[in-house]
Amino acid sequence: MSTFRSIVFSSVIAGFIVGLLVTVAQQFGTVPLILKAEVFEKATETHQHEAAPQPAAAGHDHASPEHAGHDHASHDHGAEAWEPRDGFERNAYTAAANVLTAIGFALLLAGFFAVRSGATGERVSWHEGLMWGLAGFAVFTIAPGLGLAPELPGVPAAPLVSRQIWWTAAALATAAGLALIVFRRSVPAVIAGVILLILPHLIGAPELAQVETNVPSSLTHQFVTAVTVTSLVFWSSLGAVTSAIFARFDHGADARV
Repeated sequence: MSTFRSIVFSSVIAGFIVGLLVTVAQQFGTVPLILKAEVFEKATETHQHEAAPQPAAAGHDHASPEHAGHDHASHDHGAEAWEPRDGFERNAYTAAANVLTAIGFALLLAGFFAVRSGATGERVSWHEGLMWGLAGFAVFTIAPGLGLAPELPGVPAAPLVSRQIWWTAAALATAAGLALIVFRRSVPAVIAGVILLILPHLIGAPELAQVETNVPSSLTHQFVTAVTVTSLVFWSSLGAVTSAIFARFDHGADARV
């Protein structure tokens, strides 16, 4: 039970620290680029709305009782879905999402640290935690990003379900491949690991045959770079901070025993 508490407490503390750190980094990296892309996205939507043919007025009496409810409902279909207001509200939701995501991944890392410590009898240092974090960066950012680059608002993409399936398969295959290479350390395991690493990319990620967008390609390239750097900060700091805090709590639990 003491090990479980160490995992939970260290994950929550590390998640708050890293989540807030990444939120600050996003304010200088990805957020300004997203706001710029949204300007192009809204301009495109406005142009398409203005270019759309207007329904004929003849034979449709908006004042008649039988059309009153129908007219109101038809206009409601065009209403925008709810979204947080720009400024504090939007930043608060972003920070909350980042903290929850960091806590979730910290729980995963701390669980690995606990298993690793139990198997070797040694506590995981922050240096080893950093390496675990970099492995997470490779699994969840580099490998899927080679096939599905981060996308800005206003940039068309393949169907969501297809992208989610490929992204999950790429992450799982990369994690399994790295585990075989690092932990098994045999020629057959290394060969199998390499095959798993390259297999998702041989299959190929789902993509559109033709992409038409008014979002500048330079903005997209900047966004991909910003997302990659931010993710590197997230995973490296999450691995190091989680391992350091977990070692502290785990040491305290051992001392009480």
